[in-house]
Parts: sequence; C-alpha cells; structure tokens
Amino acid sequence: MDFINLTTISAAVMFIGAAGIILLPKPLDKVIMFALLQGGFISTIVAARYLDVALVAAIFDPIATVILLMAIIKINEIRGKKAQEEDSSA
Repeated sequence: MDFINLTTISAAVMFIGAAGIILLPKPLDKVIMFALLQGGFISTIVAARYLDVALVAAIFDPIATVILLMAIIKINEIRGKKAQEEDSSA
C-alpha cells in the first residue's frame, strides 16, 4: 500500500488524460481529457509542495482550455468551408 500516494495517483491521472487526448477522435472528448490532464498536473505540483506554482497553474489552466476550445471551433469552421468548396467544385 506504500505505492498509493498522491504522486502516483496524480501521475496515473496525467497519463490517462494524455492517452485520451491522443486516442479519442472527438474534439469535445479531447477537451475533457485535457481537463483530466490538468487536474493530474496540478496535483503533481501540489504533491511536490510547490504551492505557488500550483496556484499559477490553476489560474492559467482554464485559459489554456479556452484557447483549445477556440482552436477546435476554428478547425471545424475550416473543415466546413473545405467541404463546401469540394461539394461546389464537384
């Protein structure tokens, strides 16, 4: 039971989040896995007792999520325009 501590659980949560981002095809699922990755990252920092760094990471993580959502929206717009161009040219 010695291996079950905050650092091990945080690392497992980060790996699950990273694998989900890589493997899942839907953009919304990727955002959810990104939030899971962020949670593991912050708890890893807390386990290392860098609370000031954890505070800054907790402040900037939602900003990163918003930027990721904006990128997903833009990619969907570009894909929609390409699909319309291909339909109109065919």
